[in-house]
Amino acid sequence: MMQLSPIKTKSRTINFTFKWVFVTLMGFLSSLLMIEISEKPDMSFVEAVIGSLTIAIPQSYLLRKTISPVKWVLSTLLPWVMIAAIGAGVLGWTVTTANFLPMRLFAGIIVGGIGGLLIGISQWLLAIPPSFSSAWKWVFVNITSWIIAIPIGSTIGLFLHRIANLFLGEVVGLAVTWLLVAIFTGISAERIIKDL
Repeated sequence: MMQLSPIKTKSRTINFTFKWVFVTLMGFLSSLLMIEISEKPDMSFVEAVIGSLTIAIPQSYLLRKTISPVKWVLSTLLPWVMIAAIGAGVLGWTVTTANFLPMRLFAGIIVGGIGGLLIGISQWLLAIPPSFSSAWKWVFVNITSWIIAIPIGSTIGLFLHRIANLFLGEVVGLAVTWLLVAIFTGISAERIIKDL
């Protein structure tokens, strides 16, 4: 009986992570019906609101048993609006104008670090209950996720754009970015919730 526990825990983690990745990617893809992917900083506050809501609402449904959906949505909305306000575009929906790969990587690390910091702090302070013993790790998970995902997605987007000569390559790069962020944050979210 004792040996079944790690298997159940691993299965639960995979199940939650799969759902998290699915709702996050579906949120991003549905946002494309309302938001035009563009080069930064062309996106407006309205687009920041729409984009963040399409991600936060499905995620809040998954977290509803442990985190207030309203708090999750508001704590996700606030940093995206702040990111738009500082002129970095809207993290996850904008593409850097740099076509030089090292510049793109550097810009992705900087923007990812700032965005991940704002998102992580907002969700940690405003949504994640203090009773979660490892909630503070959420800030670092977000920073790391975005710092890794944006340069990778941006690089893929640049190469696909050059190969196909279509901006759609950049959209695929953004989808890869969201996939990576969803995987990293999904695994971590389940672990943080489990520690409750």
